[in-house]
Amino acid sequence: MLTEAIQRAATELGDRAAFVTPAGKALSFEQLERAAQQVAAGLHERGLGEGSVLGLVLTSDVDYVATYLGAARIGAVTAGINPLLTPAEATGCLDRLGADLVVVDPQLAHLTGPGAAPQVERLEDGGYPASAGGSLRSGSGMSDRALAGLAADPDDERPVCICFTSGSTGAPKAAWFANRQLRAVAEIDAGGAWGAGHGISSTQFAHVAFMTKLPWMLACGRTTHVLERWSAGAALELVARHRMAAVIGVAPQIALMVRHPSSSVLDFSAVRAVVAGGGPSTPELVRSARERFGAPYSIRYSSTESGGVGLGTALDARDDEACHSVGRPRPGVQAEIRDGDGQRLDPGETGELWLKSPTVMSGYWRDPESTSEALVNGWLRTGDLATVDRDGLHRLAGRLSDMFIRGGYNVHPAEVEGVLAGHPEVQEVAVVARPDPVMGEIGVAVVVPLHGASPPTLEDLRAFGSRALARHKLPEALKLVPELPRNATGKIDRRRLEAERTHRT
Repeated sequence: MLTEAIQRAATELGDRAAFVTPAGKALSFEQLERAAQQVAAGLHERGLGEGSVLGLVLTSDVDYVATYLGAARIGAVTAGINPLLTPAEATGCLDRLGADLVVVDPQLAHLTGPGAAPQVERLEDGGYPASAGGSLRSGSGMSDRALAGLAADPDDERPVCICFTSGSTGAPKAAWFANRQLRAVAEIDAGGAWGAGHGISSTQFAHVAFMTKLPWMLACGRTTHVLERWSAGAALELVARHRMAAVIGVAPQIALMVRHPSSSVLDFSAVRAVVAGGGPSTPELVRSARERFGAPYSIRYSSTESGGVGLGTALDARDDEACHSVGRPRPGVQAEIRDGDGQRLDPGETGELWLKSPTVMSGYWRDPESTSEALVNGWLRTGDLATVDRDGLHRLAGRLSDMFIRGGYNVHPAEVEGVLAGHPEVQEVAVVARPDPVMGEIGVAVVVPLHGASPPTLEDLRAFGSRALARHKLPEALKLVPELPRNATGKIDRRRLEAERTHRT
C-alpha cells in the first residue's frame, strides 16, 4: 500500500514538495520515491526482506519517512520508538518488538541498550533533504530499473507497521497493522476536504496518527511541514503563511494555539475546519477555537488500536453534538455500547464502547493473550465507558481502567505509582486524573508522606520520577493526605480520590 502510494504520487506530483524540513528545505514526491528505493536496496543488502522487523529510534524527519517507505517496499514491518520515552521505556518497547535491525539517530543512542536487536546501526546524515535515508541508502550503484523492481509482491495481510501503546500496567503493547488497514484508513480519510494543500506534523512519527495515515498524506498530495519541536507560535505562523484549510492536532495543541498571542493577529481566513483528537475537547475549547479560527470544530475519537479512526462530530453540528459528544461513527465504522458480558445495551445505558471497522488493528505484536482480550469476533473493546442516544450521538462516561490521556498520550496510574512509591519520603501514593483546559487531563499525585515533618514536594516527585518515566507521565499536581481512602475490601477507593482531586496543596 505504501509503495503504491509513493509511486503514484511521484508520477503524478513529481517535484511538488512532499515534506519541508525545519530549515525550510523541501523534499519532493519524486525525491522521496527515489530515497525509498535507495533505502529498500540498502536494507536488502543488510539481509532484510519480507517478514523482517525494523525498529526506528529516529527523530520525526525525512530520514524516518524514507526508511519507513523503504522497509515497506521490501515487505518488512516498521515500528517507531517515540524519542520522548525514557531509556527504560524504550528498552521495554524494543524487547517486545524483537527487531532484526534497529536504526538509531546518534542523538538518541541513549535510548537503546546492548540487547536491542541482533543489529543496531547508527544512522549517519546523508545531507538533507535530497539524500533522505542517510547511510541506509544503497552504495552498490544499482540501476534505476533494478531499484524500481526491488519490491515485495502485493499482500493485503502482510504486516506494515507497529504502533506502541501502554498496557493497563504500563507494560508496552504493540498494535500491528497490515496493508489492508492502511488502505482502509486512506479511503476513510479521503472524505476530508482539507487533505490537499499544506499541513503540519503535529505528533511524533512513531504515533499512529502518522504511521497509518502516511498513505493518505501521499495520495492527497499534501505538503507536510516538519517541526523540530511543535510549538503553538510556529504552528500558527505556518497555518497563516500557507493559508491552510484546516487546523489539525491533539486537543491540547489546539488549546495552546487559541491562547497564543499571535492567534489574535494572524490571518486565518483560509481555515475551513478545526479537527482535534488525542483527548477530550471541552465545550469552552470548542467555542473559543471556532471563534478564533472562524471555522467549525470537529472532535475525533479514536485510539491506537482502532488505527486512528473512530467517531467524530460533524462540522455542521449544533452545539449539543459539537460541544458535548464525540459524535457518530465515521464512514465504515460501527459502534455499540455493551455490558460486561458483551451484550448490546439500549440507548441511554452506560457501558463499554466497542468498535468495528476495517482499520482496527490485526492484534498486539507477539501478545496473543492481550489480543484475544481486546478483539472479540472482529470487534475492538476500547475500554472506554460511553452512552449513545436515540439520535446516534455518543458521549464518553469514563474508563473501565484508570488510564487517562494527557496531551494526546496515554498515562496509566499504576505505572506512575510504581515509580513514585520508591521515593524515600513516600509511604503510599495514588495517581488520579484531573481535567485541564490545555492538556485535557493531568495527573494528580495523592501522597501519604512517610514523615509528616518532611513531606515530598511536587518538584521532588517529578525529579525522582523523571529517571524512569516520560515527561507526560509525571504528576502535575500534588495532594498530601494522612491516609488513602479505602473501600470495604481494603482496596484504594479511586472514586473518592477522583471526587476530591480538585483540592490542591
